[in-house]
Amino acid sequence: MNINYLLTCIVFILIQACAVPIEEIAPPTIIPEEFSQTGTSPLQEHWWLAFNDPQLNQLVERALNNNFSLLSTFNRLQQAEAIAIKNSADLIPSIGAAFGGAQTYSDLGDSSRFALGLNASYEVDLWGRLRAQKHAAELDVRVAEENLNTAAISLSSEVAIAWYRLIAQRSQLVLLAQQIKTNQDNVEITLSRFAGAQASAADLFQQQQTLEASIGDQNNVLATIKVLEHQLAILTGNTPGMLLLANNQHLPDLPPQPQTGLGSELIQRRPDLRLAYFRIQAADQRTASAIADRFPKLSLSANIDTTAPNLQSLFNNWIATLAGNLILPIVDGGRRVAEVERNRAVAAESLNDYATTIQQAIKEVEDALVQEQQQQQLINSLNRQYSFSQKANQQIRLRYMYGAIDFLRVLTTQINQQTLERSRISAQQLLIEYRIQLYRSLAGSWPLPSYQDITAENKELQDG
Repeated sequence: MNINYLLTCIVFILIQACAVPIEEIAPPTIIPEEFSQTGTSPLQEHWWLAFNDPQLNQLVERALNNNFSLLSTFNRLQQAEAIAIKNSADLIPSIGAAFGGAQTYSDLGDSSRFALGLNASYEVDLWGRLRAQKHAAELDVRVAEENLNTAAISLSSEVAIAWYRLIAQRSQLVLLAQQIKTNQDNVEITLSRFAGAQASAADLFQQQQTLEASIGDQNNVLATIKVLEHQLAILTGNTPGMLLLANNQHLPDLPPQPQTGLGSELIQRRPDLRLAYFRIQAADQRTASAIADRFPKLSLSANIDTTAPNLQSLFNNWIATLAGNLILPIVDGGRRVAEVERNRAVAAESLNDYATTIQQAIKEVEDALVQEQQQQQLINSLNRQYSFSQKANQQIRLRYMYGAIDFLRVLTTQINQQTLERSRISAQQLLIEYRIQLYRSLAGSWPLPSYQDITAENKELQDG
């Protein structure tokens, strides 16, 4: 009867144990309803598909499946999940068993002794301390999930930027080959004119210097191409030199601008904002756990022990013990109060970080919009400048042939035109990069590959 009464009390205490709710957090900063610009094209989940570039699609897919930094981020998610399971175990009674046996030899005779014991212990979560720790660990898992999604977005944009920088450098290489050929022809023409006393030695030296400058630029571009190829190899999980790439040499046209949507939608969509949000909630739960740690703790235990001289009679003689302990902290030098204050400061820091992250996210969108707009204006200006430069170059060369102007004017016009040709490629590449930054700043998460299977395959390859 006493045991039944005690069990009834225990069940009642478990039912009455406090549970700390997870609070909703309002945005701590003002969010604009709309952005300064918006496009007409719906924002795609897999944003890189907007470029309609099969090679880019393949590179991003390889990176999302094989990038080792991304796999390391997934491993951190696995760690958070394991910690959450570990914290959840504190809400379940701990049960253990012990079995022992001994054989004694003496002149009076031999004797045997066997013992079996079962013990169970459980801390009643009176004030929700254990549940708060469990909730915090579960929120840490969500933080790790959003961190993985954020890393995937960053990786996809890094691949796209590196790919189009590579294409731009290849375009520069093709252009430089044409310019070197032009400069070589100009050197030969100037050399002939010098032999006929129609050009000075200074004219010849200046033309030769222009040719050497073009060759030097070509060497720099070749080095940059190799560096970008190595970067793409690493991003896609390959060793530098082991990745075969298509020989694309022309930058794509800019896709239609995506719809930016509302500021409130951005907060719900971006994984780094959700990450910051869950960190606040986790910090609140840890604060609640620290507060509950100042209150008494109730622990329950049960033991069953039996001993016998042989295994057949082991269960004939047993003793059961039920016990409860109430621990009340009295003097701890302010340790628990300090822990509460520390967790409150962590929660306040997380809230401020959340506000900063929101503001930074809005800034990234607005920056990408204005940079793309102004870059497009720059490209239009460069195209007009190039048109004027072509016309000026024709007129100046004609006048030089008739001796109306000196060679320096011809050389200056030629260098300006070649510089404009290269600047147009760089400007187009930068325009695409600004669009990638816009996609990145607007992007949400998408279903990722099963990294559990990928890490298992990698382990099999290592073991093999």
